[in-house]
Amino acid sequence: MVMTVAYPKKAVSLTEKVLQRVYGNHSTSSSSSNLGCSFDSDDENEEDGESTVELLQIGAERTKNVLILMSDTGGGHRASAEAIRDAFKIEFGDEYRVFVKDVCKEYAGWPLNDMERSYKFMVKHVHLWKVAFHSTSPKWIHSCYLAAMAAYYAKEVEAGLMEYKPDIIISVHPLMQHIPLWVLKWQGLQKKVIFVTVITDLNTCHPTWFHPRVNRCYCPSKEVAKRASYFGLEESQIRVFGLPIRPSFVRAVISKDNLRLELQMDPILPAVLLMGGGEGMGPVKETAMALGESLLDKETRKPIGQLIIICGRNRTLASTLQSEEWKIPVKVRGFETQMEKWMGACDCIITKAGPGTIAEALIRGLPIILNDYIPGQEKGNVPYVVDNGAGVFTRSPKETARIVTEWFSTKTDELKRMSENALKLAQPEAVVDIVKDIHDLAAQRGPLARVPYMLTASFTSII
Repeated sequence: MVMTVAYPKKAVSLTEKVLQRVYGNHSTSSSSSNLGCSFDSDDENEEDGESTVELLQIGAERTKNVLILMSDTGGGHRASAEAIRDAFKIEFGDEYRVFVKDVCKEYAGWPLNDMERSYKFMVKHVHLWKVAFHSTSPKWIHSCYLAAMAAYYAKEVEAGLMEYKPDIIISVHPLMQHIPLWVLKWQGLQKKVIFVTVITDLNTCHPTWFHPRVNRCYCPSKEVAKRASYFGLEESQIRVFGLPIRPSFVRAVISKDNLRLELQMDPILPAVLLMGGGEGMGPVKETAMALGESLLDKETRKPIGQLIIICGRNRTLASTLQSEEWKIPVKVRGFETQMEKWMGACDCIITKAGPGTIAEALIRGLPIILNDYIPGQEKGNVPYVVDNGAGVFTRSPKETARIVTEWFSTKTDELKRMSENALKLAQPEAVVDIVKDIHDLAAQRGPLARVPYMLTASFTSII
């Protein structure tokens, strides 16, 4: 059965008014009158300064193009995008051609092409990010700035869509939906190109994640699904599958003993994994020093645990920790691409509340000590872990060291119980469920007519 998406009836919004000025009287009906146009344009089209690119739609016997829209504002968006890409390849082989692109960075101008640098600056000055996150949450505010961005850069984003000619568009970023959806709507392609959102925040999400015109909104948790309903999405649009984690992580099943042998770790001592994200941020050094003291038995002067420190790209931090004279077994690592092995070899993890790391830790059954979070999107990850009995939260390095020491000595039952809770909360098949559901959406569409992506008049004419 073909799925239909209900669109809420409402007055013309500011965004629509802007786009009406951009496109003139372009509408779905006028666009659909151009169905069947080929790449070769006739003289009349050339005089109008327009050209068309033919798009063979879902159902045709050919490789289908999937365009995943992301931005490197934090590592989670790219990680989710690449996990989805890999899952398409594993599940469907050459049936899909998948592109992972930051279209705004490649095609648009400031500030869209500078989001990565701006985000990193605001996260380092965390109060700036907190203000930005909450001040743009009201709909009337983010509708205004998104409309302004569309006025300036929808033409450039449109050029990106034409280059990849997607049959399916997947957004893994809250700002990678609105302009592409507007372009598809005003070209009359929204019912012919599948558009889905994969949310990469576990609990507290910015409202811009939720767009009523998507075919699917894939939520990582029931809490996010409730937010999707609150912001106007229909039940038929919402799926709760979990956060997409790369298949290589999920399917890497090696015994802890073999992993420790491979990684040259102590085969007997329990191990704690200390992480500071890709940039090695947070109280990593202070926590490592506290663990170095607390994991040494004061009476026997023998270690009761071992420590693995992942410093990411922070070479200064790695150099400093490597120069320390440790009294317990310690391994200091830089940026790691095989975290599935290090997590599989350890017994618990200390990290900030990044959704990707949390999801991976749950899959490995690791009790989690959260020691920090980014205001806004990561704040809700703390109760998600703590309330489900999969970990604890503390910003104190000394308190963190005390908890780990107790887990490795007098409270091993608590460690075991939290490990079991983590496994219950894990959703290792999320990425496979997502790509299979998208594949089913494509199959429901069936063979469709050839439709064009059209070059429209300049968007900058309204400025």
